[in-house]
Amino acid sequence: MKYEFAKRMSHVKASAIREILKATADPHMISFAGGNPAAEAFPVEAIEKISSEILKKDPISVLQYGITEGDKEFIEAAKAFFNRKETVFQSGDKMIVTSGSQQIMDFAAKCLCNEGDVVICENPSFLGALNAFKSLGAVLKGVEYKDGQLDLNKLERVLQENPKPKFMYLIPNYQNPTGMTMSLEVRLAILDLAKKYEVLILEDNPYGDLRFKGESIPSLKSLDQDGLVIYAASLSKIIAPGMRVACCIGPDEVISKFTVAKQASDVHSNLWAQKVMARYLSEYDMDEHIARLQRIYKEKCELMIEDMKTYFHPDVKYMMPDGGMFIWVTLPEHIDMQLFVRKALEKNVAVVPGNAFLDDDTKECHSFRMNFSTPTAQKIHEGVKILGELTCSMN
Repeated sequence: MKYEFAKRMSHVKASAIREILKATADPHMISFAGGNPAAEAFPVEAIEKISSEILKKDPISVLQYGITEGDKEFIEAAKAFFNRKETVFQSGDKMIVTSGSQQIMDFAAKCLCNEGDVVICENPSFLGALNAFKSLGAVLKGVEYKDGQLDLNKLERVLQENPKPKFMYLIPNYQNPTGMTMSLEVRLAILDLAKKYEVLILEDNPYGDLRFKGESIPSLKSLDQDGLVIYAASLSKIIAPGMRVACCIGPDEVISKFTVAKQASDVHSNLWAQKVMARYLSEYDMDEHIARLQRIYKEKCELMIEDMKTYFHPDVKYMMPDGGMFIWVTLPEHIDMQLFVRKALEKNVAVVPGNAFLDDDTKECHSFRMNFSTPTAQKIHEGVKILGELTCSMN
């Protein structure tokens, strides 16, 4: 039998991260390739306690079908949580609960894009979102960073050259994969450009609460006064990714269309997870929980950076992020990055090649992504030393 697949899938490749993670099943492999929360960050006891109470007192509430938009109790708890420091849920907004923020990316492309429509993204950007957009026929136009910030001149050129792009996909806080944080001035300028060219913004903010350095900067959503921003808010990085609970907040008309898409996709998100998350957000000290996460990731990030300073060749470039989970590393141009990544795998250390995060992964790239949240301190020491020796031997 010869199988024929939809043409739209011809531009979508298997996730480089997921493919590399297959190799990390080897217990001897040191993985800096994933983006998982630290094992010690999960509130296991609280989740176990809440789940037990729900299943004893009202099991049908989590075993029956639910509402597509999301459980009312969870939605109210989520609104209060996401609005606790800034107003991301505004007058005229609506919220839908999704099965992780990846589903938000899928709905955005499905509801907003026709085949061949342009989506503007940071270059590099989160490959899961890029694949979601490409799988539904969108054409990606990347905008690079310049001196640590998104190149606004390049962004405006892309907007001028591509009339009526469907949306801009941006990760302003501790960006995946670079770890960079968009300044307030750049955020305001982007909003001005979005208004000028009448383009929506899909703001992805899974890492916003994982700030361990510097001052927090208002989200694009909280700064938006014109209904331009669709906001993706996930609980995966701050509570548990296995729960698959995220929220999309945006203009009523947009979220209503996402609701129709969800009805055709999975009907509703996991009710048990929503009920547990509602109780956790309402009954536990989230500020204390998040402060603990910030301490964990600050310590791991600083440890990785210090080891990189010790072992990496001085010509290798990297930047200390203000939060999140990732460090973007750039090799000297004469070193073949792909070969470097393969040699690292041979030495049982996994990193993600940087071209996987580009709008066009055939472009030349000398960078790779390292994750500091998942490995233990001992694995960080061992892995960075191996990579450092490789940077010196290949230089």
